[in-house]
Amino acid sequence: MTYEIIIAGFGGQGVLSMGKILAYSGLMEEKEVSWMPSYGPEQRGGTANVTVILSDERISSPILNEYDIAIILNQPSMDKFESKVKKGGILIYDGYGIQKPIKRTDIDVYCTDAMDAATELNMSKTFNMIVLGGLLKVAPMVTLESVMKGLKKTLPERHYNMLPANEEAIKTGMEIIRKV
Repeated sequence: MTYEIIIAGFGGQGVLSMGKILAYSGLMEEKEVSWMPSYGPEQRGGTANVTVILSDERISSPILNEYDIAIILNQPSMDKFESKVKKGGILIYDGYGIQKPIKRTDIDVYCTDAMDAATELNMSKTFNMIVLGGLLKVAPMVTLESVMKGLKKTLPERHYNMLPANEEAIKTGMEIIRKV
């Protein structure tokens, strides 16, 4: 099975690290993986996106024009990527960052109120892990165990104390995502 994914939002939302953790998780499960970040020079506050491909077969190219799954965390990214989800694909968005209704009717659309959940749990630094949990509920492409191994691989050792909070955030994301 192959998953071609775009994750897009503002710099500082954890877009690139979410993609990196997902890619490492795929590696832990011996999948073929591609991780291709894209961001402006302003990084924090500017737009950022990352393309992640997880596959059981060789990946021919990391350059994509359409995606199986789009995770959208702000309106400018929605404006840019909503039309690039393949027919029958999945679009996941955070309710906090999207103002306009989704126009597509030929895809499955899910909302996660990850920003609200992160604020309520007083865990703003785990926002991206809540979103990732929602993705894994909708499309279980890797296991939670692999995600935790991938997270440990990407986090500096000084942040290992955040691993339990991140695992809790992923589980919260799995609980709060809902089909629109």
